[in-house]
Amino acid sequence: MPGNSIQTAVILAGGEALRLRPLTDDSPKGMIIVAGKPLLQWILEWLKLSSIFNVVIGVAYRKEKIIDYFGDGKRFGLTIKYSNHTVEGGTSEGFRLAIQRHVRDDAFLAMNGDELVDLSVSEFAARHYSLGGIATIAVGPLRSPYGVVELEGEDVLGFQEKPILRSHFVSVGVYIFSREILNYLPEKGQIERTAFPKLSSQRRLKAYVHDGFWATINTMKDLEDVENQLKQRSQ
Repeated sequence: MPGNSIQTAVILAGGEALRLRPLTDDSPKGMIIVAGKPLLQWILEWLKLSSIFNVVIGVAYRKEKIIDYFGDGKRFGLTIKYSNHTVEGGTSEGFRLAIQRHVRDDAFLAMNGDELVDLSVSEFAARHYSLGGIATIAVGPLRSPYGVVELEGEDVLGFQEKPILRSHFVSVGVYIFSREILNYLPEKGQIERTAFPKLSSQRRLKAYVHDGFWATINTMKDLEDVENQLKQRSQ
């Protein structure tokens, strides 16, 4: 029986982040300042608090900015290695190369480099091991980007401003992979369209429901919202 300890994380931080321009004209998304420090630094600090000290960062676009800032990770109390991939290769290439080059663990955390989350890695790992899948994805209830109108026939009964819809779930962008994931990662593509559908058809893709804080930064509006949330959480 494997233990529930996850010791390594793979973070993909290679995308061009076109929707965040001009902030990403000359800098990768991971180096965007969020509430006073780079986005990627928030992730690394969360990993350290979760007792994950070995980190592999998949880099591509403007990779030198990330490598120069974080270096070998020592000043952050971590050991950081880098894996270069192409922007065109997508998340499948990014994860595949990073795992092949630097990961020897039977199970490890994997995530996109634009996600902030406060989930318990130990609980997440326990879920992964107990369910026996090849990949377990963290999911959260859908947060509607719109206000929802409550109707009875043609009568408007009320409004809910951007409610949380607990009948639907979305991926948080954080996963635990078993090493067998390499058998499902093609040379190029997005894992959501390649590996995950195959695993799902074999019932080897599992879910861990996270009902706490999580946020994805894709747009300027996301950046503003996340900064406000982080400031509120620190009060």
